[in-house]
Amino acid sequence: MLLTDRAYILLIVVGIVASVLFAVTPEALRWDLSLATLIGANLLILILALVDMLTIDRVKIRRHPLQRLSIGQFNPVTITIETGNQPCHLAIRDCYPVQFAVSEDTLTVHLAAKTSHTLSYTIKPDRRGLFEWGDIHVRQRGKWGLALSQWRVSAKQQVSVYPDLMALRSLTIKLAMQSSGAIRQRQRLGMGTEFAELREYRVGDDPRLIDWKATARRDRPLLRVLEPEQEQTLIILLDRGRLMTARVKGLTRFDHGLNALLALATAGLHRGDRVGVGVFDREMYCWLPPERGQHRLPKIIEQLTAIEPLLLEPDYMSAVGKVVQQQHRRALVVILTDIVDSTASAELLSALIHLTPRYLPFCVTLRDPEVDRVSSNFTDPHSTDRVPVVIKAAYNRAVALDLLDQRELVFARLRRRGVLVLDAPAHQVTEPLVDRYLQLKMRSLL
Repeated sequence: MLLTDRAYILLIVVGIVASVLFAVTPEALRWDLSLATLIGANLLILILALVDMLTIDRVKIRRHPLQRLSIGQFNPVTITIETGNQPCHLAIRDCYPVQFAVSEDTLTVHLAAKTSHTLSYTIKPDRRGLFEWGDIHVRQRGKWGLALSQWRVSAKQQVSVYPDLMALRSLTIKLAMQSSGAIRQRQRLGMGTEFAELREYRVGDDPRLIDWKATARRDRPLLRVLEPEQEQTLIILLDRGRLMTARVKGLTRFDHGLNALLALATAGLHRGDRVGVGVFDREMYCWLPPERGQHRLPKIIEQLTAIEPLLLEPDYMSAVGKVVQQQHRRALVVILTDIVDSTASAELLSALIHLTPRYLPFCVTLRDPEVDRVSSNFTDPHSTDRVPVVIKAAYNRAVALDLLDQRELVFARLRRRGVLVLDAPAHQVTEPLVDRYLQLKMRSLL
């Protein structure tokens, strides 16, 4: 039996009353009266607390089955409560994986009798894989507020943490909106190389797009609407080597790259392209040949979810060689990786240049935003030593600026050799990458 604060306060009050009686009662009765009051009142309180606990009408609690969780996102977890014939005050604690961040450790609620209520909290996983939720621990206060009943509800469940599926759902909705209605008309009018449809000429349309033969047949000006070519090939290669093991904004650089890969694959499949995916280190660890169709995406997700980065140096030439061996048609080849300096990036440079001009290589680097922050700051907020703080901050800034300069040198060399380049903070790379791909499609650069 667990006592509440109210019960402990009553016990303290009884002790105070017994002390007062001891002080004011004649000496002959002092001990007998004080002890009788103390023991009798405390015993009464404990009996009432026991009755209070035994008469608790336990609520019914269940956790809604957890589906696939998204890494790096706040995923909702919902718990439903059904009360019995008496009001209740509850404290609920779910047994979630302790390594994940949660919005609330303990959920508290006061409910009326014979009601149903839903509570929720959010959990933010920082790694992928299979994790176990345990039982739900419940404390319910009695109707007199003297005792607590504590028990657990069996709710063990294994839950998989996937890449950022929430962002993929949002991207799918965005792409669907862009492909329909006025947005679609504005974006594809006059862009692309494939004929989509004929429509009537409107004021402001480009006269060069008028189809004169159709206009003559229909006796009214008709416009040719073009759209980007479909069934092109998009190949996405993700580095899982040493640099991808570093953590950026709570996730590994590999996790950020995997999220970007899946978003780009989603965009490519939605646009009707053939999408192939590869993950490599010293060799091509996982290879999914190019195919089209949105049914392809779940297979890509399942194949890549369990892959983790390793402390190995990547072999870019081996990865590119696999692409050249497997893919004979022109393709946009995207490599998601990171670089340190021009010397360490020499093999990456050679591999990307090896793809030109037959393929269109696209180098995407996942920058650490901490380097940007250090390069623009003169003070070190983490230092507790005031004397060398200026010198240390200046040294750190010089190193950060040198790293950024080295990156720019590599990017300049890549651009001169016809390689597309995108350098973005690792946690913000997805949106500019997808936008860049859609721009390439609209401009028919593939």
